[in-house]
Amino acid sequence: MDYNGQGFWSVDEVLKRYAEYARRFNITQPADLTPRTSSTDDGKWVWPVMEHVIEAIEAGDSACAELGVEFIETSESFPFGMTLKSNVARALRRTPLTEEQKERIRRRVVEMLETEYLPREFVQYAKLARKLGLRDWLPRIKQLSTLGGPWVQHYCAYFEEHAAH
Repeated sequence: MDYNGQGFWSVDEVLKRYAEYARRFNITQPADLTPRTSSTDDGKWVWPVMEHVIEAIEAGDSACAELGVEFIETSESFPFGMTLKSNVARALRRTPLTEEQKERIRRRVVEMLETEYLPREFVQYAKLARKLGLRDWLPRIKQLSTLGGPWVQHYCAYFEEHAAH
């Protein structure tokens, strides 16, 4: 059982992108992102590579931060997805990000509000966006506060309240 998924989020694809990002960010000692495995008589399990990505984000690895931003930009479901996406957002709050990464996160959060796609991990996305600041997005957020449902209104009020930060 491989908990990593196929395609873009397969272990091989994540490791390939990490190597590319590590070169881009001039990381001289790349993190070991080899996923944890477990074996029993019933089979072998490959745990999510994102566990190690989260650890590396917390250690300040900017290439893993790029993977983390990509991870929260996707609406795709994953095994343990809510927990992993929440933990990625928490880790991103505690690490330096580029201005481009910050803007991608802000855009993602506002787009989620617009589409009223507010999964449980959105709580952590909202805290991350609040930390990054949404001042330039406030006009759009204020407009959404009058159009969206109760949860959209709740988060719009949250962002407006913390806009000075």
